[in-house]
Amino acid sequence: MKRAFKYRFYPTEVQAAELLRTFGCVRKVYNLALQARIEAWTQRGERVGYQATSGMLTEWKRHSELSFLSEVSSVPLQQTLRHLQAAFTNYFAKRAKHPRFKSRKKSHSCAEYTRSAFRWRDGNLTLAKMAEPLDIRWSQTLPEGVVPSTATVSQDAAGRWFVSLLCEDPGPRPLRVVDSAVGVDVGLDHLLVLSTGEKIANPRHERRDRRALVMAQRALCRKQKCSRNREKARVKLARVHVRIGDRRADLLHKITTRLVRENQTLVIEDLAVSNMVGNRSLARAISDASWRQFREMLQYKAAWYGRNVIVVDRWFPSSKLCSVCGALAAAMQLHVREWTCACGATHDRDVNAARNILAAGLAVSVCGADVRPQRNTPGGRLVTKQKPLWREPQESPRSRGGGSQAGMYSPPLTSSTAPVTSEARRDNRNNTAPAHASSAGIRPSGLRAAISS
Repeated sequence: MKRAFKYRFYPTEVQAAELLRTFGCVRKVYNLALQARIEAWTQRGERVGYQATSGMLTEWKRHSELSFLSEVSSVPLQQTLRHLQAAFTNYFAKRAKHPRFKSRKKSHSCAEYTRSAFRWRDGNLTLAKMAEPLDIRWSQTLPEGVVPSTATVSQDAAGRWFVSLLCEDPGPRPLRVVDSAVGVDVGLDHLLVLSTGEKIANPRHERRDRRALVMAQRALCRKQKCSRNREKARVKLARVHVRIGDRRADLLHKITTRLVRENQTLVIEDLAVSNMVGNRSLARAISDASWRQFREMLQYKAAWYGRNVIVVDRWFPSSKLCSVCGALAAAMQLHVREWTCACGATHDRDVNAARNILAAGLAVSVCGADVRPQRNTPGGRLVTKQKPLWREPQESPRSRGGGSQAGMYSPPLTSSTAPVTSEARRDNRNNTAPAHASSAGIRPSGLRAAISS
């Protein structure tokens, strides 16, 4: 397994100047190659690949106006051409948008060195065109006997320097198998709510530093453009953003590590976060909660330590579904945090959702809901939404004796189901369950048992 270990380092003035010059050359070569590929396609209808752009790089170095490209190591320049080729490959495969030009002010500054462009000796890293090794702060040790295959140097907006070492790691050992499983419901009032009833508070890091953020932004706006004072104000603003991001990542690392250590199976929801941030009222709070980053951390840590992550479909009505009797409540507003089912059970909205998410995940792991073709997701199996081919017509409130009661969540029937008889309709009316459990082949009684356990 290949793993990257990221460390912070403090370069000397000579090393910083060399790295900044390398960043500029990498950005220049990337833009030139992108422009050449665009012109070749739009003007002549030709596709230009990595080999052609590598030949162009040699010609660019011979040009008098681009002779500075020969002053830095050639390996980062070749690597940026490979990155451009990978960007076009992802674009043609419809996995990403069309590659864009890099900007000196907005783009991420980085350079990648392969094994031929750095020296690794006695735990010291010396890059090409440099006489001294980098002053790295070893926050964690590399695996014993491992030699880095790639070193990526980067600088963030706050001016901090980092180096990422890619190594062939034997891999962390899987943890001891445990019997516990947990359903996780993400939110804003509480960052996470577990099926066990535990609620993890949302620290709201951005709100805590909002005053400092506002002051730094106002100070930046008052500075004259292209001045040194404006650059100093920009760095101060970037440091506030960095502090917020570091605190958020630290908390998520601690939470995900604890969940992976304590549980064998973890069930989460497949949320469309990119669509949810379109809500202007909740966009800032959702972005601050960082649900996507939580899911990514949980999935790769579970893959490292032999845990299972199951992803429940985003349309699964986890909040409105009674975890006791399986009744589906009517439309529920966001401000409703507690509700009472027709069976008499009173639910906390978030805890009830976490229990329903766990039940749907257990239906997959026990009864095999993924025997049908499913959409693959990284690090977990997705319980897809099953569309019912037939649904029993519900009686009106008057025919049931009046009053508005919550409707039941009728299980869908597949094309392989036998013809529905009147007895089957009576059984179906008495035994109702979520569609995901029915499509998984689990009986409603089994689902309720899974919920109660």
